[in-house]
Amino acid sequence: MKVNYLSQEGYDNLKSELRDLVTRGRKDIARQINEARSHGDLSENAEYDAAKEAQGKMETRIAELEKIVANSRVLDAKNIDNSKVYVLSTVTIHNKKTGREMKYTLVSKDEADFNKGKISVDSPIGKGLMGKAVGDVVKVKVPAGLLELEIRNIERL
Repeated sequence: MKVNYLSQEGYDNLKSELRDLVTRGRKDIARQINEARSHGDLSENAEYDAAKEAQGKMETRIAELEKIVANSRVLDAKNIDNSKVYVLSTVTIHNKKTGREMKYTLVSKDEADFNKGKISVDSPIGKGLMGKAVGDVVKVKVPAGLLELEIRNIERL
């Protein structure tokens, strides 16, 4: 299994979600199932079916989180070289076509949140930037076409 590199914040968030699902989540689902069961015939009980489906989805998420947490390593951004783009690098890039400058932090897919400026190292842009240095120009194929991005700055969280 591939090692999943996370920031301390990302690791703590995943552990918190897992703890919440195992404790509160399981109790809530059990309550919903018992309540639906009390309504009688299970063969025609939509509430029971919905609660069982929700339980299955939650158990799948719990198993997924357990695997992610077990294979995760927390990176200390202070110990990472700033000369090249790596996981937890905050990169300022210049889009040559539009003239816009953007700033993204490269994180694992489990921490990615585009609205917070965090993109996955597995995304097309993330893959294109990995290992590059300030001044490098990368061409990245995205659904909207080909982007030409110049790396202007690399810093740490």
